[in-house]
Amino acid sequence: MRDDPPLDPFADDPGDPTAGLDDDEELAPLTPDEVEEIAADLADLEVFQVLLEPRGMRGLVVDCQDCEEPHYFAWDLLRANLRHLLAEGQPRVHEPAFSPDPSEYVSWDYARGFADAVLAADET
Repeated sequence: MRDDPPLDPFADDPGDPTAGLDDDEELAPLTPDEVEEIAADLADLEVFQVLLEPRGMRGLVVDCQDCEEPHYFAWDLLRANLRHLLAEGQPRVHEPAFSPDPSEYVSWDYARGFADAVLAADET
């Protein structure tokens, strides 16, 4: 699987609306706690996919705080985004999915609850 970021739609465009932004601005590096949380999210994502993909779920839906829209992420895309966040210390630019079927995606909380229930049932 390739892990290439999406192409910049304004590359080499003199009318680029982001031209005035400072590209050299450095973000604070991830804290050890943040790195640990992202690593835990990656581990959880593996479990969620194993349990939910055979049931027809294509990925997770996340409510975006920036644009106030739900974003639908296929398993591989979400995994790649989390790995990028670990490697680069900042998230990728995001775009809403093209015509996703919301019935094929679940929230992170739903996936966690489902996984917890399945694992608890296996223990009994």
